[in-house]
Order: sequence, then C-alpha cells, then structure tokens
Amino acid sequence: MVDLTIAIGSDHAGFELKEAIRNYLEFLEVTVKDFGTFSTDSVDYPDYAFAVASAVAKGEFDRGILICGTGLGMSIVANKVKGIRAAECTTPDLAEMSRRHNNANVLTMGGRVLSAEEAKNIVRVWLETGFEGGRHQRRVDKIHQLTGM
Repeated sequence: MVDLTIAIGSDHAGFELKEAIRNYLEFLEVTVKDFGTFSTDSVDYPDYAFAVASAVAKGEFDRGILICGTGLGMSIVANKVKGIRAAECTTPDLAEMSRRHNNANVLTMGGRVLSAEEAKNIVRVWLETGFEGGRHQRRVDKIHQLTGM
C-alpha cells in the first residue's frame, strides 16, 4: 500500500464506519491518527471536520478522511479550511476522479449511506490514485487563486 499518513474523524453518525475504515487502514499498514469521536454519543460534526482538515492543511498528515451521516456536512466544513480540497465520494469512480483530476486531500463519506465494504473499496481507490497534474494542475491552481485558498 502507499506510504501515507492519514488523519481520520467522524461524528456520532459516522462512528461505526470510521472504526471500520480505521481498522482497514491499520490492516493496510497506513499510518493513521484518529481525531474522534470515540462513541455514538451525539457530537457536533464541525468540530471533527475542522480538526482533521486543519491538520491536513498544516502538513501534519498527507490526507484526511471524514465520516458523518451523509458525508455532506463534513465536506462543507472541510472545504472552508484554506488548502483543503474535500470530496464526498459514494463510488470508487468518484474517488478515483477526485484524486486524478482534483487532487482531493480529504475524502468524506456517509455512515448512513455506505456499507463498510463499499467504503473500504472507495478508500482503497482513493489511496492508490495519484494526481494527473497537467491541465488539472492549472485548474486546481485556479481554485486557490479565485478563493484565496
């Protein structure tokens, strides 16, 4: 598997899927740090999204994975952090394109949307796929120029 460091986090709705993905990453021998939550007790997803996205933006981790009920809330929050390109992915094809064309550095998923097996497949593709660069680099650069991020 690729040599990456991954920050992972979830809210209560994504906790069970986060645990499955964290265990999968450890099985793949990927370095992972769990930012929580650590139970199904109700919490506010922005706290975890911001913590993971900030750690990735600061260069403390290569990429991040965030899981809430749908993946949408985590994506919204993570994309507010300068330097983050978060993509919610529900299929391996979307995961591949998020990396290949957008150089996504945070993956978001929904614990109420995906099974553990579906999510593992998405994570595997997302980890293994590189950024194509070229014309796509110009577009990623433009995102940062237009948004000041």
